Amino acid sequence: MRFGPHLLDEVLRRTDLVQLVGKRVKLTRKGRVMWGCCPFHKEKSPSFKVENERRTYKCFGCGAGGDAFKWMMETEGLSFPEAVERLAGDAGVELPKWSAEDEAREEKKKSLYDVVEAACQFFEEQLRAKNSNEARDYLVSRGLNGDAARQFRLGYAPDSNSALKDHLYAKNIPLEDMVAAGLVRPQDGDRAARDFFYNRVMFPISDARGRIVAFGARALDPDAKPKYINTGETALFSKGHLLYNFASARAAALKAQTIILAEGYMDVIALVRAGFDYAVAPLGTAFTEDQLQLLWRTAPEPILCFDGDEAGLRAGLRAAHLALPHLKPGFSLRFAFLPSGEDPDTLIKREGPMAMRKILDAAEPLAKVLWRAETEGKDFSTPERRAGLERALAEIVGRIGDGKIADYYRRDFDSKVFDSFKRRAAPPQQNYQQRPQDRRSFTANGRRPPPRPGTAGGGDAVSPAVKNSLLARSGRSGARSVKEMELCVLLFSHPDLAVRHSELVAELSLQDRILDRFRHELLNLAASGSRLENQGLEAHLVRHGMSDLVERLNARALASGEIVPAEEVQGNAEDIEARWLRAASQLRDMAETGPERARAFERFKSEGTEESWRDAANFLPRHDD
Repeated sequence: MRFGPHLLDEVLRRTDLVQLVGKRVKLTRKGRVMWGCCPFHKEKSPSFKVENERRTYKCFGCGAGGDAFKWMMETEGLSFPEAVERLAGDAGVELPKWSAEDEAREEKKKSLYDVVEAACQFFEEQLRAKNSNEARDYLVSRGLNGDAARQFRLGYAPDSNSALKDHLYAKNIPLEDMVAAGLVRPQDGDRAARDFFYNRVMFPISDARGRIVAFGARALDPDAKPKYINTGETALFSKGHLLYNFASARAAALKAQTIILAEGYMDVIALVRAGFDYAVAPLGTAFTEDQLQLLWRTAPEPILCFDGDEAGLRAGLRAAHLALPHLKPGFSLRFAFLPSGEDPDTLIKREGPMAMRKILDAAEPLAKVLWRAETEGKDFSTPERRAGLERALAEIVGRIGDGKIADYYRRDFDSKVFDSFKRRAAPPQQNYQQRPQDRRSFTANGRRPPPRPGTAGGGDAVSPAVKNSLLARSGRSGARSVKEMELCVLLFSHPDLAVRHSELVAELSLQDRILDRFRHELLNLAASGSRLENQGLEAHLVRHGMSDLVERLNARALASGEIVPAEEVQGNAEDIEARWLRAASQLRDMAETGPERARAFERFKSEGTEESWRDAANFLPRHDD
């Protein structure tokens, strides 16, 4: 092992993490700890902590954290060895020498870089030569001019078996190096060896440091098979480990906190020239796990952009399933599918960059793509088919490596299945005979409706007096906000409820945005494994700019009479837990019936008929709501 634990610890010890992070984040001292706004997600109040004493940084909002090596990997897009080498150099720590074999291998690779670079320059020159009209015409037909060719170092491999080989021979480059670089096919004897690329437009491929290591090539002969080929595996190049344009896109992606994975070279070029500088593509193979990690080094939620045809949909689904075992908190994927028959190149040419921007902004999260793939266009009319869907969703969840994320996916899928198939319709109205001459219906909440309205003009219209009376009783618009505050006061006073009932807390639908943010912060703390108690939670909320909410939660009893200030909450844990569960159930009922209730009263307000009166009365609040 080149980097032993003692050496790594020495590099960390000599690295001033506060100074390193301070180059990108404005930090403010609070005691012995530095605080700032997290660079990995948008926030207004500082939740990002940096400690030289512990040599770590941590965001309490999105969960990002690590040491100086992790910082360099997340902000600079470096690999771990690259991060060690960079920080060791800055800290004056000498790294151990490699073995003679390692040094020889590195020297060989250095010479191969020169060989590939010489080939790239040759291809560029050939594209500008007089006899390369066909190649230039092809690029012009794709909307690429000389500026684009220079920007991406595009080239042309002549229609010859030995043009490149002869050129490199003239530079005193041995045949074995040409073969090792993947530029010449080996044969018996120098004369029999032939160029690997010929009569193709050339797309140089660089490594993460911007060094040309290989080529992608597009045939000009319409009958050539395959249309695209790449350099084979070499000491410099492994196509499953690199991404086209990654070296150039990395800085833009880190700044924008997003990166786009397109399907091909031309798509990337079109995206970059349209202003999307953070576009990359795989290298002629299916998306790989190593490429996924490259994307995550630059952005927490890369956008995978696929064509709108069947092949693009299949490729998107393969990428979705590939990511499942590697998901981690804060890191996922989004998917943008173009209209059928379009790719980024054609769409941008036809409709312009704004059309592409709209598609990227509407990119769907991974969970939604997986759900659609299992349900869209499928028939679930039988119990067996619905059970099959649940089994397929369970298999997806089972592939997720992170237990907490798997739990959230399970809840999300369960909720969708419930909403799609299991939610029961409202029970039909029933008439209960009180006396043979007096039949009165009961509302859904178990209460009698208002007295049967008198009619005006002998029809079904409800009299104005009765109508006004019922609409007045339909008020209580603040009932849901009162219930939301009741729930949050109990959670604030007894935050351990969020640990025992994290699933219920996650599913709460809170209309008050401040209370919903409180719920989110509480779930983050519960998920972090921190010990939850009232004082610690209050300090956390104040630190995150939520002191006004703390005052609200500590306020006097609210109108319902059931809520008391946090410091006055009495009763044993079972009573409090029962109160909270009852309140959560009541809020869920309010959320589920809210739209139906609004429609019913709106209809009664506009129609004023006896039928609409009965529908609206069904939603009158009970005294214990």
